[in-house]
Amino acid sequence: MATVTETAVVPVPKVRQTKILIGGEWRDSVSGKTFDTVNPATEEVIASIAEGDKEDVDLAVAAARKTFDSGPWSTMDARDRGRLIMRLADLVESNAAELAALETLDNGKPINDSMAADIPLVIDCLRYYAGWADKIHGDTIPIRGNYFCYTRREPIGVCGQIIPWNFPALMAAWKWGPALATGCTVVMKPAEQTPLSCLRMGELALEAGIPEGVINIVPGYGPTAGASLVKHPGVDKIAFTGEHLTAQIIMKDAAMTLKRLTFELGGKSPNVIFADADIDAAVAGAEFGLFFNQGQCCCAGSRVFVQESIKDEFVEKLVSRAHERTLGNPFDTGTSQGPQIDQAQFDKILAYVEKGKAAGADCLTGGTRFGNKGFFVEPTVFNNVTDDMPIATDEIFGPVMSILSFKDTDEIIRRSNNTFYGLAAAVWTRDVAKAHLYAKSVRAGTVWVNCYDVFDAAAPFGGFKMSGMGRELGEAGLNNYTELKTVTMSLD
Repeated sequence: MATVTETAVVPVPKVRQTKILIGGEWRDSVSGKTFDTVNPATEEVIASIAEGDKEDVDLAVAAARKTFDSGPWSTMDARDRGRLIMRLADLVESNAAELAALETLDNGKPINDSMAADIPLVIDCLRYYAGWADKIHGDTIPIRGNYFCYTRREPIGVCGQIIPWNFPALMAAWKWGPALATGCTVVMKPAEQTPLSCLRMGELALEAGIPEGVINIVPGYGPTAGASLVKHPGVDKIAFTGEHLTAQIIMKDAAMTLKRLTFELGGKSPNVIFADADIDAAVAGAEFGLFFNQGQCCCAGSRVFVQESIKDEFVEKLVSRAHERTLGNPFDTGTSQGPQIDQAQFDKILAYVEKGKAAGADCLTGGTRFGNKGFFVEPTVFNNVTDDMPIATDEIFGPVMSILSFKDTDEIIRRSNNTFYGLAAAVWTRDVAKAHLYAKSVRAGTVWVNCYDVFDAAAPFGGFKMSGMGRELGEAGLNNYTELKTVTMSLD
C-alpha cells in the first residue's frame, strides 16, 4: 500500500441529475414517488431520486424498442456507432473528476480509488468497445452442395441491464460498451443505493450524440422496477450483476419469455500462497485482494490459504498492514478505506464477525465499528479458520479476511474447489509448473498468478458454477449481445 505523505480534501460535487431518462427526456416517475440516496460516510441524505416502477419501465422499453426497430441506432453504419461511443468516452474523461467525486459521494469509496481506478477503467472500457463496433462479423461456411452459406452476427435487441452498487459507473460501462457496439438499445436499472454516476453518464451520452432512446435509465427498487424489466415481453435480454439468490429469481421471472440471460455473480475466491512465494508481495496482494473497495468486490480474495511453513510470518505481516489502513472521510486523499454501502451491509458484516468468533476462529484485528458516524467497519483478519465455518463458506462482501493453512498442492486444489462459487482465484509461487497446474485445476473464471485484481477491458471476466453465466469484457462480451443467423443461398 502506497504511503501518502500529503493529503487534501476533494470538494463534494454538485448533483446534476435525479430524474428518469426515457427516450432522451428527463422526467419524473409516473407515480411521482422518489427515494433518497444516502451518503454512507455521514448517513445524510444526498438527494431524492425519481422512483421508477412498472409504468416507467413500460415507457422506457417502448422507447428502446422504437429506437431499435426503426433506427437509427441498429441501422447506423457501425463505424459511426463506434465514433459516438468514443465521443462518450472522451466526455467521461473530460468530466472524470466530477464522476469520481460522485462515486465517492454515493458509494463511499476513497476518492483516490475513484480517480485512479473506477473512472479510468470506465473510459478504457468504452474506448475498447468503440473499437469493436465495425469489427463484428460472421463467417462463410463451405457446406455440401451448390450453395453459398454464411453467418451474420446481429444485435439481440432491447437489453435490460441491472447493475450493483459496488462499482456503479464501471458496471454501467461494462454493460453499455458491448450493447452499444453491437447495435442494441438499453434500459438500465442502477442500484438504488448508487444511482448518481449512472444518471450523470446518461447526460453525457446524450451530449455525445447517442440518439434518443438508445440509453434509458430507470432508477428504482429490484422487486418493482427490476422485476418489471425482467418480465417485460418487449425486452430481449437481461444482463445482471449481483447476488446469486437474485439471479435465481430473475431466471424464474424470465422463463415465460425465454429471455437471453447473462449473470456476473458472487464468489468466495481462494487466494493461495505457497511457501516458495515472494512473501512480501503475497502479503501486499492479499491485503489489496480483500480490502480494496472495503471488501465489496465479487472476486475478493476472502479465503486466504497459506502453506503451513510460512503461515506465522505471513499472518504477522498481514496484520501489520491491516493496522496501517486509514479509515475516515473518503474525500480525503489520505484515506485508504471508506464505509460500507449502507446499514444493511454494515449489520450483515458485523453479524458474520460474531459468527466467526462463535465458530472458534481467532479475530486478530478489527471486527468492530470505526467511529460513531457512517457505516465504517475496521479491517478484520481471522486466523485459524476452517473450511466449514460460515466466514469461510459465505460471501460476506466486506473487509473480513479468513486465513486458512494447507500442506500440499493436491490438498489446496481440492479445498479451493470446495465451494459452489467459481468466480476467481489466485496463486502465489515462484514455481511455474505449480502455477500452471493450479490455474488448470481450479474451477474459476479468472485465475491470477502472483497478482490480484488485475482487470483489462480486453480480458473476459465471469464465473463458473453459481458465480455466473456468460462473460463480460473482451471479445467474449460481445457474444452476449448478438444473435447468430445462418443464411444459405442456392447457386443453381
